[in-house]
This record gives sequence, C-alpha cells and structure tokens, in this order.
Amino acid sequence: MVIIEDTVKIEDTVKIEDTVKIEETVKIEEKIQVILRQTDLTEEVARAKLTQHNYDHMKVIREYMGIAEKKAPACVKSVNQEIYRQFREKLGGVSNEITK
Repeated sequence: MVIIEDTVKIEDTVKIEDTVKIEETVKIEEKIQVILRQTDLTEEVARAKLTQHNYDHMKVIREYMGIAEKKAPACVKSVNQEIYRQFREKLGGVSNEITK
C-alpha cells in the first residue's frame, strides 16, 4: 500500500506541474496578444521580444514606441543635502538665463 500511495503523490505533483505550465502558457499567449494589439509586430517577433525582455510585455511596448525607461532619482542622505540640491538647481537655472 505504501508504494501505491507514493505513486499517487507523484502523479498528483505531475498534474500540478502540468497545470502550472498550462497557466504560464496561457499568460504568455495573453501577453503576446496585448503586444500584437498595441504594436505592428508579427507574432514571431513579438514572441522573440517577449523572451528577450523576460516576459515583460510593457517593456516590449515601450521599446517599440521609443519610450526610455525612467532612471531612479539620486539617493538623498539627509534633508540638508536635499535643500541645497534644490537651491543649486534653481539658482543654476537663473544664472544660465542671465548669461544668455
């Protein structure tokens, strides 16, 4: 009986893995359809771009439209650093306008 229970457990895990693979395939197909609706790419090119961008459909669409990724703002260590950074930005812009 122990052997029968082990085989049942193995079969259950295989079924769960198959279900996960099917769900992932469905999600990938949905992402490809989104890319095809938003761009003029063919299905093969969309699939290749999707794998290239680690299955992030938004990155594929942004690349197609030429939208650059936003860079993270500089890390501020203290409140005083932020205050003086803003002063430099404002006053630097003023001095550039005066010299023109």
